[in-house]
Amino acid sequence: MAWSIAQVARMSKVTSRTLRHYDDIGLLPPAWIGPNGYRYYERDQLLRLQQVLLMRQLGLGLDVITEVVNDGRDRVEALRRHHRSLVAERDRFQRLADTVAKTIEELERGDDMATGSVAHWFEGIDSETQARYQAEAAQRWGAEAVARANERVEGRTMEQHEQSIREWTDTLGRLVEFIEAGVPVDDPRVFEALDGHRRWLSAYWEPNRESYTGLGDLYADDPRFRRSFDKTHPELAEFMRRAMVAYAQARMS
Repeated sequence: MAWSIAQVARMSKVTSRTLRHYDDIGLLPPAWIGPNGYRYYERDQLLRLQQVLLMRQLGLGLDVITEVVNDGRDRVEALRRHHRSLVAERDRFQRLADTVAKTIEELERGDDMATGSVAHWFEGIDSETQARYQAEAAQRWGAEAVARANERVEGRTMEQHEQSIREWTDTLGRLVEFIEAGVPVDDPRVFEALDGHRRWLSAYWEPNRESYTGLGDLYADDPRFRRSFDKTHPELAEFMRRAMVAYAQARMS
């Protein structure tokens, strides 16, 4: 039995555009293509899609998933590694949730907010995690660039931070609209949205063609970023990766 791409999209809740993209990158070719040009999928392809979607839910990037399903990479070890990462993230969020719960409880009781009584507000926002993120950034972009970014962040007012958040969410909202409308990644409207993204980044650091492209890969491949983008739209991370490559080639040096 075979199913059309539209039927598979309805069953799996994955858009036809995503299924075509999976075919384009060699991750999920259809069983066969009909004379009408439509893709058709059989049982083996549906099982493969289930495997792909499971690993996507675990935060794996498409490059890693392709290696696992195509190149014989140890699937169990890949899943075990990401399971450890997810457990660590779960524990970290639990500490943060406990911190917020304590704060709510004290505010509802009207406790005196003396210095000693608010120290636990910052439990779970640990220096070890922050230090790890700083080290990762320094390794990727260089310690000097990270130091300059930190200086810019520290010098910004609360109003500037809030404005920055609004600019970021506005950019993401526009990109989601383009995804839903089927707008190609090299469309001038997409580039205009990424002009705003580039300006937003420039408040912290100045990307060039190479680093901007690398940031797009980070958005799509790093499980922490990937989960955030997937919550906004399941195609957003990959769309941004491809759009940022096109933008960097066209407008950056």
